[in-house]
Amino acid sequence: MADIQGLAVLRYDTPHFDIMRPGQFVICAVSGARIDLDDLKYWSAEFQEAYRGPQEATESFLKHRSSAFR
Repeated sequence: MADIQGLAVLRYDTPHFDIMRPGQFVICAVSGARIDLDDLKYWSAEFQEAYRGPQEATESFLKHRSSAFR
């Protein structure tokens, strides 16, 4: 994904993120949807992932947690 024009590289923290490589958007870890940086409100510092919305964030959290108990 690093070769996509306009794709930003972020380091997700709580309650903010740091821009490691400037760009206009990131990709949702669950849906693959493009998220403009101005619209980015959901991410995981633990998993270093961006999410389009609360549904995708919850889905990822449950997936990561269930795989930890397998």
